[in-house]
Amino acid sequence: MVPVEVGSGLLRRDRYTEEDAEINQKLHLDLLEEAMENSQLRLAAYQQRAARYYNKKVKGQLLKVGDLVLRKVMPNTKNPQHRVFVANWEGPYKIRSILWKGTYHLEDLEGKLILRAWNAEHLRKYYQ
Repeated sequence: MVPVEVGSGLLRRDRYTEEDAEINQKLHLDLLEEAMENSQLRLAAYQQRAARYYNKKVKGQLLKVGDLVLRKVMPNTKNPQHRVFVANWEGPYKIRSILWKGTYHLEDLEGKLILRAWNAEHLRKYYQ
């Protein structure tokens, strides 16, 4: 038994012409450029809104040379024998120099330089 759809003609197939197909293809290619530009504009607007929202929530940390700070204990520097009971912050350390905004060189209280630079995200001001 043959389905009804196979036996009957389809309007789209019956009215198809090569010239119409080429014209439609060129029209859609012209509109494609415009659609890409619109999507780029929407993406830029979204990124600006996301940055504005993030920057509104961020509180700047004002650290100066000579301030005492605590340094966050990283997973690779934790003592595995302490397991859960290790302190989350270590220090105090003194800020020796500012590399650029938010990045600092530290030294311990005896004046010995800590080799790598630290981001302000991993530092907390120490109050005595």
